[in-house]
Amino acid sequence: MTQNDPLLSGYFSIVCAAQLLNVSPASVRGWLNGYSSSDSGPVVERDFEGTRAVSFLDLMELRFIAFFRRQKVSVATLRKASERARREWNVSHPLALSHEKYVTDRKHIFATSSEDTGDKTTWNLATGQHEMWITIERTIQKGVVFDPVSHLATLWMPKFGEFPDVIIDPRIAFGKPVVRGTAVPTETLYRQWLAEDSFGRVATWYGVPKNAVETAVEYELEAA
Repeated sequence: MTQNDPLLSGYFSIVCAAQLLNVSPASVRGWLNGYSSSDSGPVVERDFEGTRAVSFLDLMELRFIAFFRRQKVSVATLRKASERARREWNVSHPLALSHEKYVTDRKHIFATSSEDTGDKTTWNLATGQHEMWITIERTIQKGVVFDPVSHLATLWMPKFGEFPDVIIDPRIAFGKPVVRGTAVPTETLYRQWLAEDSFGRVATWYGVPKNAVETAVEYELEAA
C-alpha cells in the first residue's frame, strides 16, 4: 500500500473517523495532534502530516487506541508504547500490525511503557496471564484483514457481526464503506434510496445488485 497517496491509502475526515470508531472528534484530534494543554505529542504518526486527513492505517491505529482507552489504558502509556514500537520495529504504524511476533513483542512494549508511566492498569494487563493478552489482541483483530507479507491491516469490516459484507478498503471509494463486490459508498446508495424510495431503481441506477442497496440502507440506518 502506498501510504502517501490518498487514492490508495484511504482518506477520512476526523469527524468521519470518530463516527466509525464511536468516539468523540476531540479524542481523535488529541490522539492525532497531541494536546494544547500539555507538551504531550501525538500517539499516531500520521501519513498526511499537516492536513486534516486520516489515512486507513491511521484509522486502524486510532481503532487500537480507542479499544485500549475503553480498557482504561492511559494516553501517556499508549503514546510511549507506540513510540517505542515504531523505533524498535522501524515501522510507521505499529498499532496496525498483526502477527504472532508483534503480539508477543507488543505485550512486552506495553509492559515496559506502563512501568515507565506508572500505569497500573496496563501493567496488570500486560504482565498478567499470556492468555489474557492474546484474547485482547484477537478481539481487536476481529473484522480486520491483514496482509500476509507486511502484516499491516488492509481491509476492515466496521460492523463485522451485523454487516459482514460492508467493508472499508482504502483502495475503493477513498476508503468509504461499501458493500463487498461494489464500489459505490453505502452513504451514496442510502441517499439515493431516500430520494427514489425504491431499492430496485437505485440498484439499476448504480449498476449494483438490489440486495447490495438493501444492505447499504440497513447499514446506514444502523450507523446513523
